Amino acid sequence: MDLISTEKIKTLLEQPKQNSVSIYMPMQIAGPEVRQNAIRFKNLIKEAEARLIDGGLEQNEAMELLVKAHQLDQPPFWEERGEQGLAIFISKDIFQYYSLPLDFEELVVVTDRFHIKPLLQILNGNGRFYLLTLSQKDVRLFEGTRYTVKEVEVENLPNSLDEALGYDDTAKEGEFRIATSNGGTSNPFSQSQPGTFHGQGSPDRNEHQKDILQFFQIIDGVLQEKLRNQQAPLVLAGVEYLLPVYREANTYKHLMAESITGNTKIESAQELHHQAWSIVEANFKKSQQEVVELFHELFGSGSGKASNNIKEITSAAYYQRVDSLLVAVGEQRWGLFDPTSETVYLHQEEETGDEDLLDFAAAHTLLNGGTVYAVEPEQVPYSSPIVAIFRY
Repeated sequence: MDLISTEKIKTLLEQPKQNSVSIYMPMQIAGPEVRQNAIRFKNLIKEAEARLIDGGLEQNEAMELLVKAHQLDQPPFWEERGEQGLAIFISKDIFQYYSLPLDFEELVVVTDRFHIKPLLQILNGNGRFYLLTLSQKDVRLFEGTRYTVKEVEVENLPNSLDEALGYDDTAKEGEFRIATSNGGTSNPFSQSQPGTFHGQGSPDRNEHQKDILQFFQIIDGVLQEKLRNQQAPLVLAGVEYLLPVYREANTYKHLMAESITGNTKIESAQELHHQAWSIVEANFKKSQQEVVELFHELFGSGSGKASNNIKEITSAAYYQRVDSLLVAVGEQRWGLFDPTSETVYLHQEEETGDEDLLDFAAAHTLLNGGTVYAVEPEQVPYSSPIVAIFRY
């Protein structure tokens, strides 16, 4: 499974305006019903073709745009699907698909940009997070959601303290020789003086603690490059005495206070995922609840800094005024926004050229650095499909 990220969603949104097809479909993953996946897919592609033609394309142009989707429809493709939902994005410049642990409602949207609201559940409500497992001989970074976890390859991340600091494993037992470029090694991480001996067997155990801190500072520096501009929480896992040392080295703003303690080598990825999720789930729920509480406070104060009016929110999102947004998944409100006249047109039924204004607001909030919570309809206050907190 290819976990979707904020960056990947932004890439979809930042493409030039053009005919863009977004297809969401639920997947049967077991039993004889799996045969229905290919049938459903064919029907959705036919619907996309019809919508493209309604939008002004000739039939041959619509078929050419969808040719890669038709090529995808082969038995090996369906045999490899193991997730609850499939999302496909098609334009002249982009063809992407994601198998995700989300039970999508069947949906085809054809406008001049991609429809991304169903994906946002994976970023907030279903909890995207990072897990860093630490020991002196093994360091690994995982990316996870409510449902899954996978190891992430990180360029320049040292695997061990020896690798990071250039320890010479030919030194006497209980000692470590630090080698530097002056001492004949090309290790880019080393900074200690050549010929220095220390370790748990030496009189100066504090020196070894300093080395661990230096090791963790190197890891933190590498992760800062990898996680730059990320807001997903980071959970630490490792033997108890190492964790406070890493916290001293850490500069990532979203490091969780609670950690997983113990020998991570004996834990399976699934068990680590279970423990990490129990930590971050409460954090996600707290964050969302704080937004709801702040919305109620601002909405009731009459300050004008909160709204459940879809027209007002649509315009505010376009003009970068939305700080936080709660939007209902599985619902659409069709219409158009004309930035020239700053007018929002809301229609009872979808009309040719319309887009889902809930998705429009979510997309622009995300692109403009705001926070979007895509939630079940009953979780949005006042039975509205959307509410927002404004920056000003």
